[in-house]
Amino acid sequence: MPLPQLTVYRHDRRKRALITLAGEIDLESASLVRTALARCLSDGIRTIDIDLSPVTFCDCSGLNVFLHAAQRTTEAGGTLRLHHPPPTLSLILDLTGSGFLLLDVPFGHLSPPLGGVPAATAQTPRNRTVPLASVLSGDAR
Repeated sequence: MPLPQLTVYRHDRRKRALITLAGEIDLESASLVRTALARCLSDGIRTIDIDLSPVTFCDCSGLNVFLHAAQRTTEAGGTLRLHHPPPTLSLILDLTGSGFLLLDVPFGHLSPPLGGVPAATAQTPRNRTVPLASVLSGDAR
């Protein structure tokens, strides 16, 4: 069995961790991600940021790991957020409607606004900008 083509880097700062994943996240490598995220929680980390910019591919097994880890992190009183998902994961997040759980994008703001309101003027309930909207809408591809 070949080794998974995924590298996991972790940088801690108190109760916060930045996990950078590089390579492909699929059925074979998802266990590495699951283990790294579980270890963060067992080490007392409560804010987990996951940088996916070096990830070249992520399928639904990766999404499953991220959703499970986000649920466990929330139950522990923390947050888990994905940053810079690759196009394959962006598409899966869009199709499943689960981006608001992982991307810090408010529910309901994943699709272009209705009524002809330009996306640049759309506001979230807390008047925050939505930095990953272009990724989810496909404009970043």
